[in-house]
Amino acid sequence: MSFFRTPLVVLVAWATTAGAQDLVYTPVNPSFGGNPLNSNHLLSIANAQREATARDADDDSGGFGRSTGGATGTDNVDLFVRQLEGRLLSALAGQVTDAIFGDNPQDSGTVVFGTTTVEFTRSIGEIRLTIADSLDGTVTEIVVPQLIVN
Repeated sequence: MSFFRTPLVVLVAWATTAGAQDLVYTPVNPSFGGNPLNSNHLLSIANAQREATARDADDDSGGFGRSTGGATGTDNVDLFVRQLEGRLLSALAGQVTDAIFGDNPQDSGTVVFGTTTVEFTRSIGEIRLTIADSLDGTVTEIVVPQLIVN
């Protein structure tokens, strides 16, 4: 009986020895060294997520990308209007910035743009901006600490 037990112990001991090796992380994205065959798959997933996100955002705002029965002209007009509004609001922000920090900085002032009124007040330690929309009555206040250099 001991004759069969010895080879069995050796066989079990030999079978349980494991070869150890280092674990190496390999990225999935080909941009970071992953397999280049993953690029089409990753791109299609990213496009699907982007389109879903754009549709979700448009459901809230009713803007770009909404279904207009195939009328892409309406989408282009909506896009143009949004870009124009952005540029005008950027110009308004530039006027406020020039009034506060420009060549002739003011301690207080008011800038009106359509239904939006921006009032600013500069004190020793901060700049306080109050943005009011007379159309819906919303008021936003922004307080920015002022850098004082000795």
